[in-house]
Amino acid sequence: MTVPADPRIHADVPSDFRGTVLRPGDDRYDAARALYQGRAADQGPALIAQCADEGDVVTVVRHAHAHAHGIPVAVRGGGHGSDGYAMPGGALVVDLSRLKAITVDPETRVVRAQPGVLLGELDAAAQRHGLAVPAGTVSSTGVAGLTLGGGIGHLMRRHGATVDNLLACGMVTVDGRRVRADEAENPELFWALRGGGGNFGIVTSFEYRAHPVGPEVVAGQLIFPFDQAAGVLGKLPAYMAGAPRELGLLAAIAPAPALPMLPEEAHGKPVLVLVPVYTGDPAGADEVVEPLAALGRPLADLVTKMPWSRANSMLDAVAPYGRRMNLRGGYLPELSAEVVGTLLANAAAAPLSHSGAATINLWCMGGAISEDVVEDATAFSRAGAAWLWEAVGMWDAPDDDAQYDQWAATLGETMRPHSLTNGYTNLTDDLGEAWRRGVHGAEAKHRRLRAVKAAWDPDNLLRFNKNIAPANAG
Repeated sequence: MTVPADPRIHADVPSDFRGTVLRPGDDRYDAARALYQGRAADQGPALIAQCADEGDVVTVVRHAHAHAHGIPVAVRGGGHGSDGYAMPGGALVVDLSRLKAITVDPETRVVRAQPGVLLGELDAAAQRHGLAVPAGTVSSTGVAGLTLGGGIGHLMRRHGATVDNLLACGMVTVDGRRVRADEAENPELFWALRGGGGNFGIVTSFEYRAHPVGPEVVAGQLIFPFDQAAGVLGKLPAYMAGAPRELGLLAAIAPAPALPMLPEEAHGKPVLVLVPVYTGDPAGADEVVEPLAALGRPLADLVTKMPWSRANSMLDAVAPYGRRMNLRGGYLPELSAEVVGTLLANAAAAPLSHSGAATINLWCMGGAISEDVVEDATAFSRAGAAWLWEAVGMWDAPDDDAQYDQWAATLGETMRPHSLTNGYTNLTDDLGEAWRRGVHGAEAKHRRLRAVKAAWDPDNLLRFNKNIAPANAG
């Protein structure tokens, strides 16, 4: 979302602001506005307020709120959102990336983190005590956006979504008050924060329930030739229906990496990659993982014992920071032969560009994320979802924008008849108002979210997000 620069933004930030203020032309401005979504660099915010502490957040928000009708603010945590909403053109950005405190209580298994913390940092801190917070799969992802959108990853079948393990949030309201949200205090706000994104206030602290994981798990890649993809994917649902919760699984249709064990003629051509992550007793991993390899004849079996922190950063290599990207995704009630055929046809039609590549991912749900939490317990929806599909185009040259955008749009349209109306907001670009009305599930949940928005941000000052209009907005 781009807005013209509001002249009020250029007014001096109050003198008690302790952090750094950056404007276009300042030495560190370009580095500060760099995001995971490289296309965000095509435009720039009017002012970036890099907060030194929670008090700075209060100062900036009160400054914005004090002006007539308020100054809309964008919020940057880890900067990993595919929409680039963290640095909109012409906006005032509250930058939380310096707020990085983490505490781990090994007795209660409660982990507290500030909104500038990245997943790799969270994993490292928790693993020092043999623990992990169920979260995402790329180290550079910020905990704030991931959590507020729901949070899925390799542990979701065993321990649920990130929001299912969220105990409390500390939040600064749009008028600069500090509040706590948990099951007892501001429970309706807490419900909305678990999946409703950054619509309601600026969250400055998170409290999570962690679980014993590792230190060693069994994980890696099983790489199959493209001509086996339909057969292997067709057998996956039956196997995963009986698989233990300790097995997380991603299936990716992606260009083959230039690995020595793969034929050179296969490099860069589509292959099917199964990515199992087994967090149970490593001694029992073979009987769980070997049947996956037996679903076809893999070109390479790279599954091995490794530290949890390595397993949970395997996807870093395919998710580099700063590339131009287009992201689409949705929930599937089943992985039918028709769905598989549609995905494979779109994978085969992906752009062939020197500057980029396209990947289609399938995340297996079930287990804790599907069975242990009722749909209305959180704003995050998962009703009816057996699989989640995700299509990612990443490239470097602006001249390639059109072909990747067209590919993503075509894939989204061909998958629409097979996908549910609810979905996971973090693994797709914003698809518009009609999509936003259904993505959290039933219409009653959307009305409930609009009521919470009206209570906490009635003027919609926090609109640079997958926006929920206040109930009073008509």
